[in-house]
Amino acid sequence: MRKNQRVSPKEKSRKPTSDGFIRLISGQWRGKKLPVKDKQGLRPTTDRTKETLFNWLMHDIRDANCLDCFSGSGSLGFEALSRYSKCCTFLELDKQVANQLQSNIDALKVDNAQVIQGDSLKYLTQPATKQYNVVFVDPPFNLGLAQPCIEQLESQGHLAENCLVYVEVENTLTTLTTPDNWELLKEKTSGQVRYLLFSRG
Repeated sequence: MRKNQRVSPKEKSRKPTSDGFIRLISGQWRGKKLPVKDKQGLRPTTDRTKETLFNWLMHDIRDANCLDCFSGSGSLGFEALSRYSKCCTFLELDKQVANQLQSNIDALKVDNAQVIQGDSLKYLTQPATKQYNVVFVDPPFNLGLAQPCIEQLESQGHLAENCLVYVEVENTLTTLTTPDNWELLKEKTSGQVRYLLFSRG
């Protein structure tokens, strides 16, 4: 759902995707490059930010059920799988991007990942069929998608007890609110990007 939207010129902290690849930085596929669609607005999380995030998740990612809400390149979900998460569900709006995610899953020969192509918010509005331990919320910037995503994750029962939720938004967003049972564990700003890690109590 993310990544096929127009990007603000201010989003300079993102690496360009002209090479058409993302790189896995650790785990069983360390150093492996995966092709991505060269779509306008595709914004894979930078290696530096990704390294910080997975340092935060170091003791929690193994054997976790993961959900990547706005998958795009799949950078976060594939990194989680590389670090031995139990499974990962990728939500992606763009059909071509979703097909590329599936191709990368097939190339890695994994059977613990699935791609659901469609509107992420519409999908999350449905009552949960699975509960997740780690959730990535990294929507297109400046479209107001993070807030309803957070609300639906909580209200529709998608989150396991003690779930960790990573949220990546533009740092100009100052109105983000979270449920009372969420605790902010980590927060950092890099360039025009603000990223936060919450624990669900």
